Amino acid sequence: MDDDERPRPPASEQKFGAASLLSQESLDSYSLDELDGRKALLENEISRITAHRAQAASHRIAAEALFGKSPAPATPPVTAGDEGPGTPPDPFRPQS
Repeated sequence: MDDDERPRPPASEQKFGAASLLSQESLDSYSLDELDGRKALLENEISRITAHRAQAASHRIAAEALFGKSPAPATPPVTAGDEGPGTPPDPFRPQS
């Protein structure tokens, strides 16, 4: 299986590369001008991410409109008598 085909971990478990490192860096050594420059760079990056996210959402909506949402995994139907011993009857199935 290629890396691209593997499921991604939830966002809360992902590392976001340089952004993760930036949040851990001490800002004490930066001057006001350096902090302003850094803030401007980060605001530009946020704008770039926002635009890319909007484009990705648009592609997803178009794909779902074209192909439909992915169906839920099929489960085999349960027929009368398939319940194991001690299994309560299905309240939504008509009793025979």
